Amino acid sequence: MDIALLSVSLNVHSTKRIAEEAKNRGHYVELIDHTRCSVKLGDGTPKIFFGEEDVTNEFDAIIPRIGTKVTRHGVAIVKQFEMNGVFSTARSLAITRARNKVRTLQIMARKGIPVPETLFSINPDNIEDQIRLLGGPPVIIKIQEGTQGIGVILAESKKSAKSIIDTFYKMDTSILLQRYIEEAKGEDIRIIVVGNKVVASMRRTSEIDEFRSNVHRGGQTEAVELTQREKYIALNATRHLGLGVAGVDLMRSKDGPLLLEVNASPGLKGIEAATEVNVAKHIIQFVERNALKSGSK
Repeated sequence: MDIALLSVSLNVHSTKRIAEEAKNRGHYVELIDHTRCSVKLGDGTPKIFFGEEDVTNEFDAIIPRIGTKVTRHGVAIVKQFEMNGVFSTARSLAITRARNKVRTLQIMARKGIPVPETLFSINPDNIEDQIRLLGGPPVIIKIQEGTQGIGVILAESKKSAKSIIDTFYKMDTSILLQRYIEEAKGEDIRIIVVGNKVVASMRRTSEIDEFRSNVHRGGQTEAVELTQREKYIALNATRHLGLGVAGVDLMRSKDGPLLLEVNASPGLKGIEAATEVNVAKHIIQFVERNALKSGSK
């Protein structure tokens, strides 16, 4: 099978791991930097070019690893591969939904998936009311399209919360506010879903004086056993967004597990090390099961 990895570089650990497993299983895999791709319309069949190379009909499947800064263009490239009949582990609409935290939480809330108390607004004149609606400080302030813990701030007082929120509003930056879950104690759970199966899960614990538990922020990791409820939430959140591969983040609260966000391009380094599960192999096996069914090429 011929597989395209849509990523900016093979030096990215997760991209490299997926490429290794694809080769180990006898597939041809090529790195396609989506930032260097173009789509040509209006002259017969729409064509996809990688630089000057026509790659429209070269692949049976694509595995998108789209960075936050180039989401719009990356999604457009994924969409064109889809429209040309190529199987993708993450559909373009699902990537768009997952990249926007508010959109993800709106879908989850509509489907009955438990989420933290969340508020989003663009009104700079009632910031105190917004904080009050969440029960007062401390509150979590998140940039809607942040990743790896970037753009996530804990405001411990009403004064600091007002200052931070007002600054973001003046910068025309889309944010959301969430109630701080004190009992979580800086821990969350990352769950990897591939197809309709949970393949790996780990607990992430923040360092002292750091409430964010992301591995990129120095958080500690260990394998964790999930409850049936947590598995149910992870599987259904992935299904509701329409993703084939996802990293689902949950937090354990006194009221049960709460969904924080869903990542369409989850990192593999931390979870493979913590769990000793070959997640990259699961992803390639998912491609094998589905690409040929889709009638690619």
